[in-house]
Amino acid sequence: MSKILAAVAWPYANGPRHIGHVSGFGVPSDVFSRYQRMAGNDVLMVSGTDEHGTAIQVQADKEGLTPQQTADKYHRVIAEDLQGLGLAYDLYTRTTTRNHTAVVQELFRSLHANGYVVPKTQLGAISPSTGRTLADRYIEGTCPICGYDQARGDQCDACGNQLDPIDLINSHSRLDGEVPKFIETEHFFLDLPSLAESLGSWLGTRQDWRPNVMNFSLQLLKDLKPRPITRDLDWGIPIPLDGWRENHMKSIYVWFDAVIGYLSASVEWARRRGEPDAWRQWWQNPDARSYYFMGKDNITFHSVIWPGILLGANGQGDKGGIPSGMGVLDLPTEIVSSEFLTMSGSKFSTSRSKVIYVRDFLRDFGPDALRYFISVAGPENQDTDFTWDEFVRRTNSELANEWGNLVNRSVSMAFKNNGCIPTPGTLHEIDAAVLATSREAFTTVGSLLDKAKFKLAISEAMRVVSAANKYLSDCEPWKMKDDPARRDTVLHTVLQVVADANTMLTPFLPHASQKVFEALGGTGVWAAQPVMETVSEEGNEDYPILTGDYTAQIGTWQFSPIEVGRPLAKPEPLFTKLDDSLGQTGPEWATLS
Repeated sequence: MSKILAAVAWPYANGPRHIGHVSGFGVPSDVFSRYQRMAGNDVLMVSGTDEHGTAIQVQADKEGLTPQQTADKYHRVIAEDLQGLGLAYDLYTRTTTRNHTAVVQELFRSLHANGYVVPKTQLGAISPSTGRTLADRYIEGTCPICGYDQARGDQCDACGNQLDPIDLINSHSRLDGEVPKFIETEHFFLDLPSLAESLGSWLGTRQDWRPNVMNFSLQLLKDLKPRPITRDLDWGIPIPLDGWRENHMKSIYVWFDAVIGYLSASVEWARRRGEPDAWRQWWQNPDARSYYFMGKDNITFHSVIWPGILLGANGQGDKGGIPSGMGVLDLPTEIVSSEFLTMSGSKFSTSRSKVIYVRDFLRDFGPDALRYFISVAGPENQDTDFTWDEFVRRTNSELANEWGNLVNRSVSMAFKNNGCIPTPGTLHEIDAAVLATSREAFTTVGSLLDKAKFKLAISEAMRVVSAANKYLSDCEPWKMKDDPARRDTVLHTVLQVVADANTMLTPFLPHASQKVFEALGGTGVWAAQPVMETVSEEGNEDYPILTGDYTAQIGTWQFSPIEVGRPLAKPEPLFTKLDDSLGQTGPEWATLS
């Protein structure tokens, strides 16, 4: 049994999540974690709401709330959305906890002591009308490298290069269109150039990364610059150094504290279990594997900056040093980054009015239809355009007609003729062939899931579904009234393949898989779901978390013979077919402008 850390990107607490968000960090991480648990591995899946920084301050101003009230509001909204989608976190927490602050400050102090965090004066942007600091990502202009006219002040989404706001051509504030004013201010910088050699050596050991991630990461190494990790902002983690901690208008900035959240969430999880050192099994274990899930706009922070922070805090950077009080921490095994899910070729974006919110989608279509679409047609290796026409087509033809209809007609025939799972007789060649196809797929699909190749994995699982449908159509058991023994053999065979396919589809369709398990006469929890709990922390208000007990679920990644004689009931439809007209218009609440 291996220790598997699934580190899932932290969504901002400045609004509900849209389907573009969860196509990158949400569904892929859950499919992977569910498979690893079914395969017998010990998974720790952690994340939380990213609650510091300018984005939350800006949203708070819009709503007439304090930043803390805004974080409280949207942390709950986001947690509810992710629970509804069935994302099986061991802990989904938040960054405004005392625990998170303590872990972030410990790594900051270590990096500073080892010489990888250094003070430096820079030109910082402020709003001429308000005097408020403008965060880099709230300044927009033309990229000086590639010419993209919507580049942000910290990074260009088109070419991926790290930028400074003052480098942008025709820069302006995204908040009000003002041209920013630049003034001198002192901040701490992560000295990435002093980590370049050790980062390059580490990247050279990475095997089987997605090509887009590796190529992008190697390109970043060619031009590393010191990167500011503090800001003139009072909504953030205090700088834990004498002469700085007293200045409430300077804070550790959000991108630095957010990536450390994977570690702090692991520490919080262990403490809540009553085993405060349990996190070390995933962070200080040469046999453990860690996988980080995100959209491609986060590659920079996870393939270069976060490993750089870890190397520096470990004392393993180019300057050496001593490990932090956390000890030597393991670097990522793999960065599992997805491309963008788009609408009409444009990135999903609430700020640009291209958005389909998760909770609206779940209300009308349920979680598994969205999980299936993201898995089979999502942006795993390239940007993918979401269209209602394609969503309706796949839901109707693949989920309802192929999978749902197979389950319904096979269970219905066995219920009508036997009332239970029938006893098989002598197998014919056609029976043995479809069973072999099904059993062999466990290895194929499992290997693909272990390598985070979700699109190929679900396609292989659906190939088993297609084989079962063809088998049933070729054998025509509904015509075997005069040969009940042969009919029972065919029905037993197809029900076994249904059970096998259900196992292979469980990581993708956990809600439907529970229904199929019960339709086959099973009792108990086949695929466990996350639960929301309210927890407390000294010095803070109570807050909700997502967690769950996934150890007691029945579903395992293996062939399991179905039980002859197990009673069956008339099944309910697994998926509802959608009206074809929906493919042309989408629902009324969907926005595309």
